[in-house]
Parts: sequence; structure tokens; C-alpha cells
Amino acid sequence: MPPRSSAALRLWNSRPLSYTSLLRLCSPALTRGFLAASLSGDSASPPSLRAFYSAYSPSAWRRHRAFSLHSSPVLRTPAETANMSTIQRITENLEKPELDDRSYRVIRLPNKLEALLVHDPDTDKASAAVNVNVGNFSDYDDMPGIAHAVEHLLFMGTEKYPKENAYNQYLAAHSGSSNAYTAATETNYFFEVAAMAESTDQKTAAETTTNGSLANGTSTSKNSSTSDLAPPLYGALDRFAQFFVKPLFLESTLDRELRAVDSENKKNLQSDLWRLMQLNKSLSNSKHPYHHFSTGNLQTLKEDPEKRGLEVRSEFIKFYEKHYSANRMKLVVLGRESLDELEAWVTELFSDVKNKDLPQNRWDGVEPFSADDLCTQVFAKPVMETRSLDIYFPFLDEESLYEAQPSRYISHLIGHEGPGSILAYIKAKGWANGLSAGVMPVCPGSAFFTISVRLTQEGLKKYREVAKAIFEYISMIKEQEPEQWTYDEMKNLAEVDFRFKQKSPASRFTSRLSSVMQKPMPREWLLSGSLLRKFDPESIKKAMSYLRADNFRFVIVSQDYPGDWDLKEKWYGTEYKIEKVPEAFLAELRQALNSTTETRLSELHMPHKNEFVPTRLSVEKKEVSEPAKTPKLLRHDERVRLWFKKDDRFWVPKGTVHVTLRNPLVWATPANSVKAKLYCELVRDVLVEYSYDAELAGLDYHLSASVFGLDVSVGGYNDKMSVLLEKVLTSMRDLVVNPERFHIIKERLSRGYRNADYQQPFYQVGDYTRYLTSEKTWINEQYATELEHIEAEDVAAFFPQILQQTHIEVLAHGNLYKEDALKLTDLVESTLNSRPLPLAQWNVRRNIIIPPGSNYIYERTLKDPANVNHCIEYYLFIGNITDNALRAKLLLFAQMTDEPAFDQLRSKEQLGYVVWSGARYSATTFGYRVIIQSERTADYLESRIDSFLGNFARTLEEMTEEDFEGHKRSVINKRLEKLKNLGSETTRYWSHIGSEYFDFLQNENDAAGVRSLTKADIVQFYNQFIAPQSSTRAKLSIHLIAQSNTNGNAADGPQDRQARVVAELGKQLEAAGFAADTDRLEAALKKATEKSEVLSAFHTFMLSEMSLSEEQAKPVLSKAEQNLGLVFGSPAEGSELTNSGTEKPQQPAITYITNVPEFKTRLSVSAGPHPVTDLTEFEDFDPKL
Repeated sequence: MPPRSSAALRLWNSRPLSYTSLLRLCSPALTRGFLAASLSGDSASPPSLRAFYSAYSPSAWRRHRAFSLHSSPVLRTPAETANMSTIQRITENLEKPELDDRSYRVIRLPNKLEALLVHDPDTDKASAAVNVNVGNFSDYDDMPGIAHAVEHLLFMGTEKYPKENAYNQYLAAHSGSSNAYTAATETNYFFEVAAMAESTDQKTAAETTTNGSLANGTSTSKNSSTSDLAPPLYGALDRFAQFFVKPLFLESTLDRELRAVDSENKKNLQSDLWRLMQLNKSLSNSKHPYHHFSTGNLQTLKEDPEKRGLEVRSEFIKFYEKHYSANRMKLVVLGRESLDELEAWVTELFSDVKNKDLPQNRWDGVEPFSADDLCTQVFAKPVMETRSLDIYFPFLDEESLYEAQPSRYISHLIGHEGPGSILAYIKAKGWANGLSAGVMPVCPGSAFFTISVRLTQEGLKKYREVAKAIFEYISMIKEQEPEQWTYDEMKNLAEVDFRFKQKSPASRFTSRLSSVMQKPMPREWLLSGSLLRKFDPESIKKAMSYLRADNFRFVIVSQDYPGDWDLKEKWYGTEYKIEKVPEAFLAELRQALNSTTETRLSELHMPHKNEFVPTRLSVEKKEVSEPAKTPKLLRHDERVRLWFKKDDRFWVPKGTVHVTLRNPLVWATPANSVKAKLYCELVRDVLVEYSYDAELAGLDYHLSASVFGLDVSVGGYNDKMSVLLEKVLTSMRDLVVNPERFHIIKERLSRGYRNADYQQPFYQVGDYTRYLTSEKTWINEQYATELEHIEAEDVAAFFPQILQQTHIEVLAHGNLYKEDALKLTDLVESTLNSRPLPLAQWNVRRNIIIPPGSNYIYERTLKDPANVNHCIEYYLFIGNITDNALRAKLLLFAQMTDEPAFDQLRSKEQLGYVVWSGARYSATTFGYRVIIQSERTADYLESRIDSFLGNFARTLEEMTEEDFEGHKRSVINKRLEKLKNLGSETTRYWSHIGSEYFDFLQNENDAAGVRSLTKADIVQFYNQFIAPQSSTRAKLSIHLIAQSNTNGNAADGPQDRQARVVAELGKQLEAAGFAADTDRLEAALKKATEKSEVLSAFHTFMLSEMSLSEEQAKPVLSKAEQNLGLVFGSPAEGSELTNSGTEKPQQPAITYITNVPEFKTRLSVSAGPHPVTDLTEFEDFDPKL
């Protein structure tokens, strides 16, 4: 299929996102945000969000006016006013979607910084992003990764806000988050924050809150900008702008952030995505910056430059000064404020960004692939069991072709999956499972057109035949004139998608638009760049001319073939072999490109017209005083539970029908679960050609096995929804299991289970936590064992048993009427014709109750021998998910520890790039957890989490009422955050239905619960459930242990005394929160043999090499002196201390889990899910449609 977005092909590095920012950025690099989504446990109902006020309350308006007196342009000095008069207003007439109620203005400041201002009167999240036209292509050849390192360092303090985490603290206190990424030619910084100082949904806005804080929410907290009179956006913008005005590149943070970059790189070392991407880069033209190693590591950014006599901090500052200029920056600001006020703020805060009149970064006159790189084939050995053929054609740059976009026409044809397509042919041959095609922009002036085929075992052997089929299809496209109807169909679909485009999360919007602004398109088209505007046959033919038999590279990926890899890539160690394409094969490709209708494969032909293009796009919009908060039950009987809500909020011609076919057989055993997965894969396999047209037309379906049974959904434009649903259901009912396809799919599933063991450890750890805390669930190795014994006839016999008896649960939501919902449900019933499943046979989910006073550890050795990272999930059981008071306390505590945990464990102690803390929701219970992936051992990580949580008692004790109320406000804002689009509302309803609690108002209940909490409540919660010394705390830790690790703690060190000394001192530095460079430390201690000499050299090392102050070094030296007694033969004095210097709290003895079934058998389980509200209250059997 064509790629969904060119962003998927961009080469970037991303900083870690905070908890709330995860669902918004698709990047190969790991982010804290991605963790919050991918590590959300097995909850069916993640934290949901609700609306703020749609306008300022009177008290809020008074605060707004009070602030405006300090920021309004009417009070500016004459010089400032004159400066404002030179602001160029470029346009306010942006093409926008039909339902877009925002106002836009594009301006250019006197310093040539261009900004897009967005006024959204109803948003509850404000945001801003800056995109700078410099990326890793501008790295120095002898300092790869410097652009990425500079991105990291800009967060570490500015002249106006010198505290290194001032920016993140401010955002955290105002329901905000931030992130950044470094791509080839751009670096993108963005944040989001509450649009108002407090949730406008609070009914008590004008009343005094608990604990005597002011009714108007004003605060002199350290995290406020002047006070909470200032809208959070202004305070965030003020801090953000200073990144580009006067960053400090603090010496004290340099080592830590470079180690963060190094950790980020090590996180990716076993990722095939990164390994294969870098292999292609490393084998490219060394004269083009595409050749660069983009992430950087400690060696490239610190060790090697220092060996050459460079002062690395100065190099980072020089890079910043050389490349960061106002005229290279594009700013997007979105807020509730008027365009005039946003313009005033941007003028005030960004006018001091220096303009150096730098030209656009371009690399004209040199291509990513030289002549020697073409007509080559690279054989690469992956970490995981994957097989693929990737074809790279050097391609034209489409930057100035934004009206025609010829590559979209080409990728539509080559990536098609319907009858006559390349995929249909090679899939029928048993050679492939998937194909995608599309343009991959490299930089201004350069691009690749890529075709990627996922091969079967047989397809790997026949990769030449696959390539020839592709070249024959290219020949077929070339021999025909570009077709107007094909272009018009694509144009029509693009227009429909844009017309009904809904809002996306604020920071996703600003980040993307700031990147789009770097393109040379009319500013009126910034929002509508996806539209096709001009059918240009000549540009299509010119683009096709790049797809030639002398202008390509093959990359063949397999663990088995050819087996004689003789080279290793420099940065990731990928084994590979490169050679010229054999002349005989090249001749066959030329012949394929010259094929004619008579000689070409008869199975290949152009796509037919798409019958799924939506034609009925009307929406009946009825104004309502307030959107309904819950769906209604239209049917509630022994066969069906039908939930329905007609869209009364977003008014788009779209809908979704979710169906669960409940049957306990699916989850009865691991074997049954595997058979159900195979069945779903076989049905999807049969539907590929049929459903592809629907997918192109904005209508998609999903089919999967779950704990309930089978889940089916159809969603998108509602015009032809019933047609697709009927086809899916009949295919499910009438499936004939094809033995050949079965074996291909079985092999693919088997590989998937094996590959799961080679994912990054933090991806794996949640499966084991779920395995240990759920009464009935399984892990991949159990599935893989059962899969070996399942054959085609087993699946053929199994699936009718599921379909013959079911309970049907349906949610119909969107641009649908009652009649539509009832008819769609009748379609499910009549097509499957199953008998009802009695309630007594429904599967009941329960979770294990971890008893108070427990201290369990489960250890598991990771299977990837080359992985260097350990991982821990440190889980504290809290209670039942229906306990509203406990849930509110957990939400608030998680908010309070979010930024401090990241700052201490990731930023200061540099334990690893992956650090995340927060709530973990299971089916019936919840808890608090910390996840770290690190080169440090899991035991060491456990000790550091203990230390952090132990020391948090003091943080809690010293927390001011203002800060405490700020944390409450932040949680309330998050829980009441507005739904952004129809899909988010559907997801909320279906997750609450799937939870079986039907707590549709959980977000409001949580906000109310948090609003009433006092600091004493959280202290009591901490002492009972969190404090390491608590006798009532219930802890379970999962330790994933790496086989390959060269940087563990002292217990893993070499035997000789010198090495043990270095290891011990490194441990003390880390315990104090400082990154330890053991190589440099070892060199500094080389001549020290006696204890006194070691301590003296260590003292000097901390002061000179690490630039620590005497105050910082003294406690580390004191602790080192105690513990070196063990190395030099005398006992250490004193007890083990925490960072705060207090005695380490005594904890219950550790119980190691060695037999999981026995562990679970000995413990109690929770009650199963049950409705929190009588379901009859949702019933609406009124026949009125």
C-alpha cells in the first residue's frame, strides 16, 4: 500500500515525551509519551478526558484582563510600537476544513521569523512549536550527532531561566508536556499546556477551595510564571522562546545529556528499523550528508573530540551559533487568545531571536547514491526473523511540485492491493504477505522512491521473480498515458478527507504545521497541502522516468540468505554483503521494463474504479444544549446488547460499529487463543483485495481475537459501511481454510512469537507483569508451543464452534440513526445465525491481589544475546479499580512524581533513556509503577527506585499548598480534557463497555475525587502504599536480565582490585546522581595503589574532570571512603544510606517467584467486573428513529 505519511520515512531522533503527550507522535525513536500509551497495561479504560468551559468565567475574565494590562500592545513603549509596525501580516485566509472554527494568521517578524497564529476559542490545550531548518545533515563529519546533542542541550537551562528543569517543571504544573526531534534537515521543538490556568469545568471556580487557597487560583508557586494570573501559554512561551534567544549549554548538564544521547543510541542498537536505515545510509555516497550517522553517541560527541583537543561544549555552542537563525525558524502558536494577543506575545517573546540571514540548507550538485552505488544488491542480516525486498530508486525532488505531487499517482498504482496488482500476483504465488510503495524525501534536491515487499520463505528464494514482476508493472504504467479518471478519483478522496478533517491533539498539530511551513508552498495552503490540485501528465511521466534498470538498489533482508555476509556496518554492527547485480539478472530486469502487453504477465492490470468512494456525505446537524455523555441501550436481551449514540458533537459523515462476539472458548486455553488468531488472520488474508478499495475510500475494518471472543469493527465514512460489514461477516462465516495460505500465515505467526523475544526489553516487561497479575492469561512462549501442533483442519473445525453460540455486544456511534444501528445489528444476527450464549457461560476476568507487606521479585533472562539493556517494572499494588477515592489519590500521586522521577532517575542519575512512572490499570485492579530500561542491573535499578520513593517523603512534606493545588489542577485538567474528534469519543465509549464496568462518567468522578483531596490524604496514601518502609505496601518487581552487559554494578566487575575500585567508585557517583565515565575514572586512578592515593585521585577527578563543586564531591568522597574498606580489606563503617543521608529503610524480605502457577494459586483474586450503574438506566427502547 502507499505509505500513510512521509513522516513514517523520516529519519529522526526524539526526546522522551511526558505522560500525557504519547499518542501524538509517530517516530521510530522511543518517547516517554509512547511509553504512556504502549505501557498502559491491560486496562480497557485508560484515563479519559472531558470538556472545559467554552468561554472564560467572570472570574477567569478578570484574571485575563489583569494579565492583559501587562502584555497588551497598548502599553508598549513607542519603540516597541514602532517595532510592531514592521511586522508583516502575510495572510489570514487559509484554506481550512468545513468544520474548522479556528482563526489563522501568518506573520513575519522584523527578524524574519515566520509564525502561524491559531485562535481556537474552545481548546483546552494550548501549544507551540518551533521548526529550525537545520538537522543531522549539517553535522560535522568528525562529530556525527551534534545536531541531535544540541537539541537535547537546549532544554537544559537558559539565561532567563537558568534552572535546568525549569521549563519541564512549569509544563508539568500546568497539565503540559514537551518533546523534540532531530531529522535530516530540521529540528522540531514543541510543547502543549493547559489553555487556562484552571479547568473551566469546575463549578466552584469562584469559591474558596480546600485548604484555604485563593478562589481565583492565583499562586506564587515556583512553577508559576509571574503568578497564575498569566495564562499558562504565556509562561510556557516565555520559557520556550529563550531556547532560541540565550540557551546556557550548562556545563553541569553536558555529561549527563551526552550520556542520554548515548543511551538513546544504545536503545536502538538491536532495532532492525534503525540498523537497516543506517546500513543504507552508510553504503551511500560519502560526499552526501545522507551518509551521516545521525544519532551520535558518547564516542562521537565526547571521547573522540576530546582526544583531538576539542572542548566539546564550545563545539555545541559554535554549531548553535552557526545554524540557529530566526530566518530559518517557523513558529506555530495555538491558544484561546485572540490573534492580536497571540501576535503581541510572539512579538514580545521572539523578537530577540537573532537573525543571521542564513540560506536554506541545501546539498545541490551531489546525490545520495553515486554511480557506484547503483545497480547493487545488499544482503543484510536482521536481528529479528524478517524477510523483505526493498528497492530504492533515486527520485526527483517534489518540493516545488506541491500542486501535482506525481509520486502519489505512482505509489497509488504500484502500492495497490486490489485485483491485477503486484501484491495480488505475488501473494497468489505464495511469495509475499505485503507490499508498500511511496516517496521518501531526503533533503531539498534529493529523494528516493521506495518499494518494500514482505517476503515469504518461498518468496525469498524467488526474490528475482518478485523484482521482475515489479519491473513489468512499472513497464505497464509507462506504456500508458497517465489516466485522468485515476487522478480524479484520488483527488476526490483527498478533498473529502480534507473537507471533513477533524482536530488533532494540539502539539501534534503545531509540530506538524511548523514542519510544513518550511516548504515553499503558498501560505494559504498550509492546512490543505494534502489536496491534489493539478493533473500534470508530463510531471508523472518525468517521475516515472526515474524508475529504471540502471537507477536502483536492492536490499534483501533475511537471517538465512545468503549466509555468507562478510562485512559489518560501522555504527550498528549489522552483518551484510554488497555486490553488483549480476549482469544476467540485470538483463532480465531490462527485459521486464521493455515488456509489452503480449509478453507481460497476464495477471497484471491497472486498478478498476473504486466502488467504495463515498457519495452520501450529508449530516443532519441538530443543535443540543449539551452533548450526551453516555450511549443508550436500544436492545438488551439474551442475544444482543446494542449501545447507540448519534453524533451530537463533531458533525462528520462518519461512524463506527464495534461488535464483540462473546464466546468463552477463545480464551479457554492458549491453544484455543492461537487457533482464533489464525482464524482471524485467514479471514483478513481472504479479504485483502476486496477491502483495499474501502480502505482507500476512508472505510476500514478490524478483526481480532480477545479475552471476550472475537472483536469485529467497521469504521469510516458511513455511506457504504453496511456493505463492508456484510462482506466481513460472510467471509467469517464461509471461510474455507486454504492449506497453502494457512502454512504461510502459521509461519508468519510463529516468527512473530519468536521475534517478540527480541523486542526492546521495555516492550516485553508489561507482558510478564500482566502474566503475574491476571488470574488467567498467557505469554508468547506458551502460544508458540501450542502453535507447533495446530494444523489447518484444527482451525477449520474450531471456528464454527465459536460462531454457533455467541452473545453479541454492539456499539453503533457516529452519523447513524437508531434505524441504522438496529439494521446493522440485525445483519450480524442474521448472517451468523448463532444461538444465544447464557450469562453463566461468559468469561469472568479477575486479577491477583498482591497482599500487604509482600516484596516479590520475578526474574527473567532476555533471549537476545546482543542486547545490553536490563529492564525493571517496579509495581506497587494499590486496590480495586472501582474504589473512586483510591483511584483519585493514585492519579494525583502519579502526577506529583511524574516530573521528579524523570528528572532524578533519567536526567540526574542517567539510569537509562527509558524512564517512566505512573498508574497501571488492569481489568479489575490498579497500582503504581516505575519502568526503567538501562545498562545497569535490575537489582541496582530497584535500589534507585527505592531511594527515589523513600526520598519523596521529604518532597511531599516540603510541598507548599500552592504547589499541591497546582498538581490537583493539572490532574483535573487532564481528566476533563475535551474530546478532539469522533474517534476519540467512540474509543472512550467502547473502552468503558469493554471494561464491563460501564463507568462512562469516570473522568468526571475522578476530577471530583481529586478536587476534594488534601495534602494529608496523599501523605496517608504514601505511607500506606508507597513508602519503602511501609509494612502495608504490596510490591511486585519484574526483572528482565540482559545476557550481554558490560556496564553493570560492582558485583558484576572483574576480579582484580583496581577494577573493583573503579566499579565501586562508579557506583558511588551514580548513587549520588552523577554519570560515571568508568574509562576516564580508571585512567585517573591508574597510578593509585593505596586507599589514601585512590581517595585523593578520586577527589581530584571529581573536581577537575567532572567539574563538581566541593559541596557536591564531599558526600560522595565520604561514602566512598566507607565502602572502599571492603576492597582494601577493612570493613566499611556505618549503614547504607539513601541519597538524603538517612538510613535506608528496612523492607520485607524478598520472595523470588520461581513457579508462576504456584505463585498465583497461593494468592487471592479480585471480584470480577460488574456495572457501576444498573444497565436498565441506559435503556431506550422508544421505536422513534
